[in-house]
Amino acid sequence: MTNTINLDPTHLVIGGEARPAHSTARIPLVNPATEEQFGSAVDGDAQDVDAAVRAAQEAAPAWAALTPVERAGHLLRLADELEARAEDIAQLLTKENGLPISIARGHLAATPREYRYFASLAERIVPEEHIETANGDALIRRVPVGVTAIVVAWNGPQPLVARKLGPALVAGCTVVIKPAAETSLDAYPLMEAIEAAGIPAGVVNLVTGGRETGAALVAHPGVRKIAFTGSTRAGAAIGEEGARQFKRVTLELGGKSAGILLDDVDLETFRPWIFGACLPQSGQVCRSLTRILAPASRYDEIVSFVADTLSSATVGDPTEPTTVFGPIVNASQHERVTSYIRLGVEEGAKLVIGGPDRPEGLDRGYYVAPTVFRDVTNDMRIAREEIFGPVLTVMPYETVEEAIAIANDSEYGLAGGVFSPDRERATEVARRIEAGSIGVNTAAMPVEAPFGGFKNSGIGRELGPHSVDPYLEYQTVYRAP
Repeated sequence: MTNTINLDPTHLVIGGEARPAHSTARIPLVNPATEEQFGSAVDGDAQDVDAAVRAAQEAAPAWAALTPVERAGHLLRLADELEARAEDIAQLLTKENGLPISIARGHLAATPREYRYFASLAERIVPEEHIETANGDALIRRVPVGVTAIVVAWNGPQPLVARKLGPALVAGCTVVIKPAAETSLDAYPLMEAIEAAGIPAGVVNLVTGGRETGAALVAHPGVRKIAFTGSTRAGAAIGEEGARQFKRVTLELGGKSAGILLDDVDLETFRPWIFGACLPQSGQVCRSLTRILAPASRYDEIVSFVADTLSSATVGDPTEPTTVFGPIVNASQHERVTSYIRLGVEEGAKLVIGGPDRPEGLDRGYYVAPTVFRDVTNDMRIAREEIFGPVLTVMPYETVEEAIAIANDSEYGLAGGVFSPDRERATEVARRIEAGSIGVNTAAMPVEAPFGGFKNSGIGRELGPHSVDPYLEYQTVYRAP
């Protein structure tokens, strides 16, 4: 990593300036692979938040006055600027949240493509159209919602921001970004890229901090739209505050998704999806298929196959390109994951591999070995609650009807998967899963298709051709003849 990224910034980015923070509080940043502090970030206060929102308000009229295509041009330049900084940001992400470097590089390769996609949506935005009415005519206008608060989780900060920032900017909104405390620093090179892309001062502002900072931003009366990715508990609090002030809210929340293996599944074809769909990023992804549903006729075979596959994966230093499982993000989350593993044993599930103890040879770092439970029933907490770690439950089913019932017996509805060489049969099963996104023999999340959850997994959609809509309001101007 180059020396251009300050690991102990004392400033925020407000109104296009590196502005000294009003708050003197600091958030220590700890490398989860070493348990050592490597930097710190500003823990912004209400005055910092107010300054950022006011800067966004001041920048709003001029930004909204540009055409969607003009705003899209800035997004295209932002994509180029991010690509130039991709390796530095990827290296920093690995230090911040323990993301294996191969995955971090994948995030930084995908993010510019997403900005380019959102730029392509500009031509779909019709700022004003004219219609005839029974009493004259009317102008139907699409106007920006207003200042948007972007609050994201730590597990994929760059793509999570992009899926909100891109549509917001194309729509004409101005923005305040509040990253997760653990991943505060990678937002600074993003802000540098924004400036280099020629996006005017104040259109995008950055305030770092913890929960109180986020709460101050969400509650600020100058914020008219909130776009959030994180836990269901936090999303509920944000939704409640949004309702009090009638703010527009998009919430992408937690999940406990099921992957249904049909009785004709080809296990070799499924093998890569054990990593890419069931436990991506050590299971620290909201749409992970952490409930594998296996046909009873092949249950022992599938349990052994999953366990053997995970046992062969490299667990360790996230800076090594061959590492598959890096550390859990922090000490409290490590304790949460290991406590769930102990709970699973207490509930009567059988450990096949893994467990709550540190993996052999890893005496430092918040590591958890890939863990597989068998003999799990869907009333156990490990089968119902989001663990957010490398823990899989494998449950048997007798009929496809039973598998669908188990999959849908959840408070969550973010994602799902069905695996079978019979694509049409798998698709028919997918249609009956109560979730926002279901993969058939894949876990790809294409930018061209909407993503979001049912039930307690959220409100609204990101990605896809309609991703700009949540950042626009319709205004009708009625005119007498």
